[in-house]
Amino acid sequence: MKLTRPARYLTTMAVGAIMATTLQVSTAHGASPADQVKAIDWSSFGTYAGTDAMGQRMKTILANESRYLIGPAYASKYTAYEADGYLNLGGNAEQAVRLPAMTALSAAIALKLGVYNPVNLSAANATTRDINLIRTVAARHKANNTNSATAWGSGWQTALWAYYDGMAAWLMWDKLSVTDRDKVVNMLVAEANRLTTGNDTFLIGTSGKELYGLRKDGTSAEPGDSKVEENQWSAALLGLTAAMMPNHPQAAAWSTRHKQLLLSATARPADLTNPASINGIQMSTWLKGTNISDEGTVTNHGLLHPIYMILDQGLNEAATAGLAKKCAPVAALHNTNYVYDALVDKRYPTSSGGTNTIYQPGSSNIFYPEGNDWGSTFAGYFGGFDALVSMHGQDGLVATKASTWEKLHNDAQIALQARFTDGHTYANGSENSYFGKEQRIGVIYGLSYLSLWLNKNSAGDKACWS
Repeated sequence: MKLTRPARYLTTMAVGAIMATTLQVSTAHGASPADQVKAIDWSSFGTYAGTDAMGQRMKTILANESRYLIGPAYASKYTAYEADGYLNLGGNAEQAVRLPAMTALSAAIALKLGVYNPVNLSAANATTRDINLIRTVAARHKANNTNSATAWGSGWQTALWAYYDGMAAWLMWDKLSVTDRDKVVNMLVAEANRLTTGNDTFLIGTSGKELYGLRKDGTSAEPGDSKVEENQWSAALLGLTAAMMPNHPQAAAWSTRHKQLLLSATARPADLTNPASINGIQMSTWLKGTNISDEGTVTNHGLLHPIYMILDQGLNEAATAGLAKKCAPVAALHNTNYVYDALVDKRYPTSSGGTNTIYQPGSSNIFYPEGNDWGSTFAGYFGGFDALVSMHGQDGLVATKASTWEKLHNDAQIALQARFTDGHTYANGSENSYFGKEQRIGVIYGLSYLSLWLNKNSAGDKACWS
């Protein structure tokens, strides 16, 4: 982990100025929306071959999963084009949009960083498929599409879908046409501008979804459901959009809201009376609630839920910023050490009257104190997080360090993939019931390997915090 001096806090811009139409905002400083984008300067980076032990494990998992997703999974799902030349995604719901966006990102990282395994599908053909996914997801966003049967966007989770597709597009920018670049920008700007209308209580505007599971007065905004995940994925979209378009008229507003959402995501009760400032935000005055306990536990789906204690979205901020040769807001790290300690060392009551830790010493097994409504098998979810915690030094409170857990969990993840010849992870829905489980593994390891590539780059550590 690399820390720099704190960045100056940016004042929130007036909501009225932000709510210009997407196309007007995007073309304000250029002949087309894409002129706003600062492409990744790949020449400024060195190399990382992933030959160390952690790198080998991460690389193996990403190579396996990405070749499955862009290979047989793509071939079985995306079998037809629409009249306008874009893929038929099958609608505008999460399954139709989030999954191809996740596939696009995991494949883009594997292809760009030399991890992709061309067995059964060449890198050139994989690239063509990847571009098809990227351009189609962007083209179907409401900012570019008025067909109600296929248009998506402006929803509860759509910032996350746009982040996945936008990040993939940025990585593959040199492969996209100007038209498709414009549509990516329109998508990102539309989603980012919505988020800047929120305040210290609400995610968007002055009503609806709140930033906290528990309000400052102790009442519940949404019983049994923290807002860690939503705030972090919304922040990810803002961070990406600002990194790609640093000179855009709305960039300052995006950056301000980015920091606010990162800080609110992992706020705990002790922060509510803490006068300290992080990225220019005074916790005791700005925060209006909490999302984690003082001990670092997270409640989601009505459970004390280890799956939602995996804060990989926050730690991935350094990868996005690093590609723009910037440091990520240190607010993204806030309280991660407490959450990791609650995974590793905190003891929880068992049904037999004893106690147990979530991470099991010497094992890849996970103990779920109140159960897991997603299934039984999540070694990869934790292994990707362990790697990020280790490389960014967020394991200072635990007795057994993240590097030990990374090996245990990632070896178990590799063993899951070894059951199949095509590189995928899961055997059935009882192991993981989420319909995008394979795509989720793909982006977990795509983004964590990208972080590792930046962290161990031959040109110096490119993943930093400010």
